[in-house]
Amino acid sequence: MSFQTDPRVDADESVATDPESEPLVSVENLQTYYDTGGIRSSNPVKAVDGVSFEIERGETLGLVGESGCGKTTLGRTLVRLERPTGGSVAFDGTDITTLSGEELTAWRKNAQIVFQDPDSSMNDRLTVGKIVREPLDSYDWKTPRQRRARVRELLDLVGLQPEHYYRYPHQFSGGQRQRIGIARALALNPDFVVLDEPTSALDVSVQAKILNLLEELQAELGLTYLLIAHDLSVVRHACDRIAVMYLGNIMEIGEAEQVFTEPANPYTRTLLSAIPSPDPTVDRNRIPLRGSPPSPRDPPAGCPLSTRCPMKVRPDKWDELSEDLWHALDVLQDILRERSKRADNLPTQIRRRVGLEDPTADFATIRDSVFEDVSVPESVATELDETERRLAEGGEPAALEYLRERFGSDCDAVFPDDHAVDATGRTSRCHRHREGDDESTAVDRGRFGR
Repeated sequence: MSFQTDPRVDADESVATDPESEPLVSVENLQTYYDTGGIRSSNPVKAVDGVSFEIERGETLGLVGESGCGKTTLGRTLVRLERPTGGSVAFDGTDITTLSGEELTAWRKNAQIVFQDPDSSMNDRLTVGKIVREPLDSYDWKTPRQRRARVRELLDLVGLQPEHYYRYPHQFSGGQRQRIGIARALALNPDFVVLDEPTSALDVSVQAKILNLLEELQAELGLTYLLIAHDLSVVRHACDRIAVMYLGNIMEIGEAEQVFTEPANPYTRTLLSAIPSPDPTVDRNRIPLRGSPPSPRDPPAGCPLSTRCPMKVRPDKWDELSEDLWHALDVLQDILRERSKRADNLPTQIRRRVGLEDPTADFATIRDSVFEDVSVPESVATELDETERRLAEGGEPAALEYLRERFGSDCDAVFPDDHAVDATGRTSRCHRHREGDDESTAVDRGRFGR
């Protein structure tokens, strides 16, 4: 879905854009951090961590990823509901991160948001007419009579009836309430709209109607969308391009159909492999991710996906290890990483200093469990013995550091660049795309699956 921006004429203003000009939204190294001011840790929560992309005029960019990856925070930052920590957001050539006061208030007319939950974003004590009229009242738009007329025009635009003006939100279905939210977002004729999972709380049939409505409005008004969604099938059919987000980072971005048919990033492949099939007998070749995402307060030093990726780049020395053994070594590092967090608290430190707790007490049990069904060569067994010795002397941090030295890779220590993976400008953030790598053009499909 791609539409050219049509001129929009208001009684007081005429807005026309040149489709050949610069992107409407240009994001450069955007960061949104939250610092809760912990007593022992000053590490901020890195909800959005150095994101860069562009949105062309009249385009729909889809944003997908797991819950907690930073999608909503990114959308809210783009419309300045959240204050960015660093980076820039150029809107029509103006860096909106520097705006404040009256300048910011004036700009807000150009960018609006449709919230995921229409119930929580509306005041149940106000009629629909007053809810949709709020933006017009805030900006003292024209006369009260013209505002009421504008609200009725908007209700008609989103498929609601004139009599709905005097009803209250609780008198409407979920789909109708979302239409009210869309009408309110369009009240001031914005150029850019963030759609924060606008259909996630709706039935499938209602979802289709809302998506069709949004598509019609985009064609009629020349709108530009950022569509945040969990449902990958929605973004495939509703978006021109797709950005895949993980732990505050954009892992892959490109044209929608290409991202679906030829995913380049390991994380994108895992998401696509999880899409349910209507035929349960079809082998989906699912690609699971281990564990859960790391805390955005303490992300990995290297690739954001390194703690869960099924296709980490191996050091040449250990290239001959079996997949099962390599996986077991990763699991052992995960266990030590989690134990290291617990060992960092003051009570644990005190118990160990007075000899009430031994960090190696259950290491043998853990080792036997992790490597129970795996053949371990002598060279690896020696490294595990040394890991246990380091654990006894320096605790989990020392043991984990040793394992990383012996079995770690660039994925663990080096943040990957964005690599162009085709001629269309699609990029993927993964070390396997580096020039000279044996698998630089794509993740190994034979081992990773499709």
